[in-house]
Amino acid sequence: MASLTDLVNLDLSDCTDKIIAEYIWIGGSGIDLRSKARTVKGPITDPSQLPKWNYDGSSTGQAPGEDSEVILYPQAIFKDPFRKGDNILVMCDCYTPQGEPIPTNKRYNAAKVFSHPDVAAEVPWYGIEQEYTLLQKDVNWPLGWPVGGYPGPQGPYYCAAGADKAFGRDVVDAHYKACLYAGINISGINGEVMPGQWEFQVGPSVGISAGDEIWVARYILERITEIAGIVLSLDPKPIQGDWNGAGAHTNYSTKSMREPGGYEVIKKAIEKLGKRHKEHIAAYGEGNERRLTGRHETADINTFKWGVANRGASIRVGRDTEREGKGYFEDRRPASNMDPYVVTGMIAETTILWKEN
Repeated sequence: MASLTDLVNLDLSDCTDKIIAEYIWIGGSGIDLRSKARTVKGPITDPSQLPKWNYDGSSTGQAPGEDSEVILYPQAIFKDPFRKGDNILVMCDCYTPQGEPIPTNKRYNAAKVFSHPDVAAEVPWYGIEQEYTLLQKDVNWPLGWPVGGYPGPQGPYYCAAGADKAFGRDVVDAHYKACLYAGINISGINGEVMPGQWEFQVGPSVGISAGDEIWVARYILERITEIAGIVLSLDPKPIQGDWNGAGAHTNYSTKSMREPGGYEVIKKAIEKLGKRHKEHIAAYGEGNERRLTGRHETADINTFKWGVANRGASIRVGRDTEREGKGYFEDRRPASNMDPYVVTGMIAETTILWKEN
């Protein structure tokens, strides 16, 4: 008699050419991930080979009950680390039956920015540092913390090893390998300053693919924490008080920045970002005012400043970039719950396309 595990891990490749495609989309809150699966003929090598699909938008806060159909457009595909084989994860965006992007479809406008000839010519690279917190399921309190209590103060936990300092490494390592399997350009992981908090990095990724990869990496992390019975939090300040918040620092460069003389291009780009600081802050994640206090390696939310190797600045430029006269910079303002389509598209639009009146 086959066990449940045997059936879950059943290899179908020797008996059918059908595969399972897990269609993923962003729900009505703008941060919740939804998905459902369908059977298609495989193998699939490009999202254009997949059919559009639909779902009940009234159940996700994205459509009224009397006209609830929302259409899924497949946009990017990844190998499925859960079902394996030729099965795939499909990142989708959402449209009305008339073909109009729905309000929560932030990918649509980002894709327009990245397809602009001036932006495409600059080949924008992104490296996104996604911080997150693991919570104990039934109490919504950080993993490794005594229930209703606090661990020792910050200091020993960042990039630490040991049962009293690192909590949830099995989840983190499983996620790392699952992302590599999926084909996500995940470039590293580390334990963060607050115990129970971790970070993974995706990049360098070009243009719209940065948003696709972060969203699918988040989906994979949600699935792994589901298996582990742990809750994933992207709250930018999950614990009040003298504890670090969670951000999504966004490293950025253009072709002009990466070439000789690029440091001057970087300084002009940072100047533009400063002039649109309020607009960027408004789009950089919910609850970010609880995180951007001027403490815990942040700049105050109402202040824009940049500096070389300054982790208390809005924009940090690395020592290597300053020394070599070219490279990249880091926007430290985005919150952990930011929409990567919004942030990456807005940075490119401000630094490449926007012209001051």
